[in-house]
Amino acid sequence: MRALIRFAIVICMSIFAAAQTLPVPQAITDPKQIASKPNANVEQNQQSLSIEKLYMTRQVGRASWSPDGKTIVFVSNISGRNNLWLVAAEGGWPTQLTVSDQRQTAPAWSPDGKWIAYMSDYDGDEQWDVFIVSPKTGQVVDLTHTREIAEEYPRWSADGRYLAYTVKPKTASVFEIDVYDMLMRDVKHITTGTPADKLNENPIWSHDGKWIAYTQEQAKGTDSNIFVAEVATGQSSLLTPHDGEQHYRCNDFSPDGKKLLITSNAANGYANVGLLEIASKKISWLTKDKWEISGGNFSPDGKRIVWTANVEGNSDIYSHDLITSKTAALALNKGVNQLAGEHSAFSKDGSRLLYNHNGASAPGDLWVYQLATGKSQQVTHSLVAGVRAEDMVEPFLVHYPSRDGKWTISAFVYVPYNMVRNGQNAAIVYVHGGPTSQTVNSFNRFIQHMVNQGYMVIAPNYRGSTGYGKEFQQANLFDMGGGDLQDVLAAADFIKQTGFPDPKKIVLMGGSYGGYLTMMGVTKAPAVWGAGVPIVPFVNWFTEIQNEDPVLQQSDLATMGDPEKNKALFEDRSPIFFVDQIKAPLLLLAGGNDPRCPKEEAQQVVDAVKKRGGTVEYKVYENEGHGFARVENQIDAYQRVSGFLKAHVPPADCNCSLTE
Repeated sequence: MRALIRFAIVICMSIFAAAQTLPVPQAITDPKQIASKPNANVEQNQQSLSIEKLYMTRQVGRASWSPDGKTIVFVSNISGRNNLWLVAAEGGWPTQLTVSDQRQTAPAWSPDGKWIAYMSDYDGDEQWDVFIVSPKTGQVVDLTHTREIAEEYPRWSADGRYLAYTVKPKTASVFEIDVYDMLMRDVKHITTGTPADKLNENPIWSHDGKWIAYTQEQAKGTDSNIFVAEVATGQSSLLTPHDGEQHYRCNDFSPDGKKLLITSNAANGYANVGLLEIASKKISWLTKDKWEISGGNFSPDGKRIVWTANVEGNSDIYSHDLITSKTAALALNKGVNQLAGEHSAFSKDGSRLLYNHNGASAPGDLWVYQLATGKSQQVTHSLVAGVRAEDMVEPFLVHYPSRDGKWTISAFVYVPYNMVRNGQNAAIVYVHGGPTSQTVNSFNRFIQHMVNQGYMVIAPNYRGSTGYGKEFQQANLFDMGGGDLQDVLAAADFIKQTGFPDPKKIVLMGGSYGGYLTMMGVTKAPAVWGAGVPIVPFVNWFTEIQNEDPVLQQSDLATMGDPEKNKALFEDRSPIFFVDQIKAPLLLLAGGNDPRCPKEEAQQVVDAVKKRGGTVEYKVYENEGHGFARVENQIDAYQRVSGFLKAHVPPADCNCSLTE
């Protein structure tokens, strides 16, 4: 996505009470403390870290246990497409189950083992259908056949007769929840008539099949509730009545059906884990920390639960004993460790946990943790021959003050090996999308390539990012492209102060909302940037809201306000109206079927820049959506970016000629 090498690591667990505060990692605040590590084995332009090599490292996605615990189905692009693969739970050579040019995800194994349900769309258009495939014969059946309606994230009832999933017509802004009867081949609506500014998600079956718990989220993204619906009647009950804006999300049903494992920021403004008693609607908090903690699953016997904690972009997995109230932190490899499994991370017998490990030098792979022995075993192996973890750069965690002094901004800084602090190097400010997302300590193929080409990289978590609490996440509401842009500009300030880069050789780059902030940066602070690379951006709030998917339309209206009433704000925060200020050469990439940031957004920039004689390059991938799923397109896109940056903002000593 090779011979798979099996090995196990013994891990230790630290035991503590759930209320204990998680340790805070040390962050660098003085730019001068950022250093380049010497490494005689790594050279600039190393072939093993080329775009072609790095993007041929496999990408491993969502996964599910087989009922007997012997096999795991997972999504991977081993063939160049995101299809379903099977692998033995103890590791081994994977076999391809589905063969399709279209991307597939969210595989869920039926309780009787006869079928695997999954979702697939068409050239990235996000109009998903639900399919089932036989793990024995490979027979595929399209259950929904609704080209203008999206059905997503199928979940099996415990008896295997029903599939619950979310459903949204192409022109609608609301996700409802339906149940498909595999025996009668008909559909029952669990939710109907949901208001246009809300959506229902994440249906979870009770073990007796009588109830479905789900989360209903407000379009603004600042408020959500948990409901439980009686499947027989379709009647829903609100379990989390509250005043003000708070997030509640359901994670799992207890085996006895009396409690829900939930994640909520209601306790202290930060995501924490609790048990919600359905009858009384009372919550017992299991954590009260000031980081992002996310609920996982109950064990099959109901005696323990697992959750993850994201602390400054590194995630760890915790196991909590409900009998003793003790919490055990699994001492896994540093990076991003996430629970895997569409139904549960636990195997059916409760003896093992399925998780995904990802780190700066390690692509995402599936691992199995044995609860009895405390050992982990790697199941999939994503690195291809010649790409070595030891050749990659681990980032520095840094903190810097926001320009307005209101916030401390967290970022990751990547420094090439053997770089000289001489003020002649090039650097990239790499901006994540969302904006409700977070740059974490995970494997980034493009960053590792560019670092090896001689570019420093700083990836900031600007205000509006997740992972730092409710107040920080909501700090850019009705201020998109304002304070968050200033946080991005402050990242450029920080990287300059390290003494490594030439201040004239700073690149701004990002995708989706990161592409929007890239366009805001090159128009609002044109003198800062040597080049800009907006990937699948939007550039005009008026046309974006008019043409984007209705779900995002409701979200943008809720977070930016009415275009007519707030016309001045919309104009000021739409970079298309300031294209005449651009000084940097631009490279724009777009997806032909993108429902989130339609290609017409990027086209507006291309037309405007060309009209005034500026430098702009443009590529549309007509068979892609918002994310480029096909490996050949990923390689082509990032080869274009790499070549463009070398031409316009060359690294030091790269033997490149500066394009005038």
